[in-house]
Amino acid sequence: MLKNLLYSLVITIFIFPFSNAQQPQKSTSVEIFHQIQKLNFLGSVLYVAAHPDDENTRLISYLANETNARTAYLSLTRGDGGQNLIGPQLRELLGVIRTQELIEARKIDGGEQLFTRANDFGFSKNAEETLEIWDKERVQADIVWAIRKFQPDVIINRFDHRTSGNTHGHHSASAKLSFECFNKANDASIFPEQLSWVQPWQPKRQFFNTSWWFYGSQEKFNAADKTNMLSLQTGVYYASKGKSNQEIAALSRSRHQSQGFGSTGSRGEETEYLEFINGSPLQNKSSIFEGIDTSWNRIKGGKPIGELLSKIAADFDFNTPSSSIPDLAKAYTMIKSLDENHWKPIKLEEIKNTIAACAGLYLEAVAQNQEVTKGSLVNLTIEAINRSMVPMQFVSVTALPEQKATVKNLPLNFNISQKTTLDVQLPAAIDYTQPYWLKDKGTVGMYTVSEPKNIGIPDIIRTVKVVFNIQISGIEIPFERTVVYKYNDDVKGEMYNYLDIVPEVTTSILDKVSLFKDTKKKYIAVKVKAGKDAVKGDLQLELPNSWTVQPRNIAFVLDKKGTEQTYYFEVTPPNAPEEAVAKSVAIVEGKVFDNEQIIIDFNHITKQQVLKPAESKFIRMDLKTNNERIAYIMGAGDEVPSSLTQMGYKVTLLNPEEISPEKMANFDMVITGIRAYNTVQALANKQTILFDFVKGGKIMLVQYNNPNDLVTEYIAPFPLKISSDRVTQENAEVRFLAPNHPVLSSPNKITAKDFEGWKQEQGLYYPREFDQAFTPILSSNDKGETPKNGALLIAPYGKGHYIYTGLSFFRELPEGVSGAYKLLSNLISIQNDVKLPAQKVKP
Repeated sequence: MLKNLLYSLVITIFIFPFSNAQQPQKSTSVEIFHQIQKLNFLGSVLYVAAHPDDENTRLISYLANETNARTAYLSLTRGDGGQNLIGPQLRELLGVIRTQELIEARKIDGGEQLFTRANDFGFSKNAEETLEIWDKERVQADIVWAIRKFQPDVIINRFDHRTSGNTHGHHSASAKLSFECFNKANDASIFPEQLSWVQPWQPKRQFFNTSWWFYGSQEKFNAADKTNMLSLQTGVYYASKGKSNQEIAALSRSRHQSQGFGSTGSRGEETEYLEFINGSPLQNKSSIFEGIDTSWNRIKGGKPIGELLSKIAADFDFNTPSSSIPDLAKAYTMIKSLDENHWKPIKLEEIKNTIAACAGLYLEAVAQNQEVTKGSLVNLTIEAINRSMVPMQFVSVTALPEQKATVKNLPLNFNISQKTTLDVQLPAAIDYTQPYWLKDKGTVGMYTVSEPKNIGIPDIIRTVKVVFNIQISGIEIPFERTVVYKYNDDVKGEMYNYLDIVPEVTTSILDKVSLFKDTKKKYIAVKVKAGKDAVKGDLQLELPNSWTVQPRNIAFVLDKKGTEQTYYFEVTPPNAPEEAVAKSVAIVEGKVFDNEQIIIDFNHITKQQVLKPAESKFIRMDLKTNNERIAYIMGAGDEVPSSLTQMGYKVTLLNPEEISPEKMANFDMVITGIRAYNTVQALANKQTILFDFVKGGKIMLVQYNNPNDLVTEYIAPFPLKISSDRVTQENAEVRFLAPNHPVLSSPNKITAKDFEGWKQEQGLYYPREFDQAFTPILSSNDKGETPKNGALLIAPYGKGHYIYTGLSFFRELPEGVSGAYKLLSNLISIQNDVKLPAQKVKP
């Protein structure tokens, strides 16, 4: 019995772990009818790939909306290693954003979202390299766990398991691991520790979602042998929705805003191809579910349920959906009486949602505040309203996690709102609200999840909930709702967020890297934020004994929750070069609080709280700089400007529309941010001004751009063609092609040691073809590859210098990599140190 309860709990958490804190969904009659249709289909598909945005939203939408299959996307990673087009967040913070974007995408295309613990550590050139960094066995365990929980009849891989090296290594690895786990999931001797919660499961068959892209061209694909392929006509038009399948898929894909994957919908015929690779072969290619019973007959005692649901669908009244409630309530009772099985909790939750939608049943628990601390008494406003003529009774409400039930026995008459209050006592030991996969320190390749049954859950696990027990047609049905906070915005109207459990105090060192170029002291700013009213304590800045910190403690008093105050410590560095991790700590009534609160808040995703150690990197180094005035043109978003400020430069963020000869006269150098020539259209019309700026004796430094979708092909005053060349092994040997070039010696001496300790990758999108006016400075390559010489190119132009670099300064500077700071300082100072005759400029 206990095992069945645990099984039910795990399945429930796995299926329904998330819902966005937006206005509660209010289904139309068409949407309700589709829910009823899905109730009568018991088949499932698991789509497997490596990253957010790898999934084929057209196929997921087709399977979920046309076939009515339960469809999930298993993304092995959360996309932490990519770039960010909407903000400066990188690494795990970008992973949080992309996780939410996937969740939003699935709400649109009708799928569900799953993950493994694999960390997107950046671009990998083959599956072998990927699996050296990932913990292969643990990723396999997570895929097996997902298969055993989701129990897919069919698995579809986005990528080809038979190839490696012709696409991202994560891509190939995802297909290889999925292929290997197809049969492993049914072997009880493999990962037997999982069997306390799930059972072995054997999918029926597995496909590779192929297309012309994998063949190199449409012509080659047209000529390919398709004997082993199944084709699906996915260009469906849903008259009831007023959209084509492709239009729904485009809306879903457009949720990937941080990756810049806004997509335009299309219409008309479209074909998807699935190549059979594993399991039971298709006989007549009629359906991916050929030979699989997807009706209620697959469950003992399920046949009458299927018959009743068919009747409900046939009799459905689009004008009065509530007329279906009595039969739906009867079907709910029938499902509830079934023996425990995989589909029971899934269909119980589906039918409850359908009943609520038919009734216009609005159930909500709203907290007075958006943030509360552990052990708090949370005051809730409870609302229940039945907008149908079906008699209902609000029997009771149960508060979670304390499991406290309160009897209500309130009638829910037609369109009469029942509002009441409820106090919920939070446990002192309740977890803070944060992405569970970031709670414990992970490795380069893997996240750490201490609770095994949580592996794969897509979203933050929120435990403060309310269960409404509603009697409908004589049957008591529990409806669970996550506690929310809502408010009115004068522009946007009604706004929702979830209730967050926050620390009593959080602190943050404002500069995440502090550079000490000499032994002079610096004042370090530390911000303290109150998570509750009337909090006071002592603030400390912890550093090794070789660093001097004054004062040792600063007393603080914050009267109101949400209040922030900044305090300053005087820090004197050691005489010799040294790197240290500084930590800010608040001590309140003997309790230590050492977390920084990071809020991620974009319009297209749910607001997220991330708690990280309140740390900063302090660097004492002999860094020589001059006093150049720098104009920085932001591209896709990075933190390079703050790093430049740390180095002592005066930095101005320049609006591209403001670029003019008069404006540029105020600067010694202009730097374009990452992917500026992919994202800033205005630059296409400003190149003449920028090149004249260089010609007149100034410096222009252009950071990496993607060769695709450039706003102009003339990104340099000389011919230069960006390629896909990159060096992903961050500690690959660096060779100096121009060892006597001043950029390697002045004002800082650059050696091979300065390229040690780089993070994620050395660089990306190096030019492969460039004019002889350029001097290539560096050469490196990944293991087994030819040298890549385009990492850093410098060309005199007129009286000035133009520099193009694919080196990943945008990653290295925020991580406090000393060598990156030294090299960048030399690039900025190049005009002072390179005395070359003015070069004849090209028109």
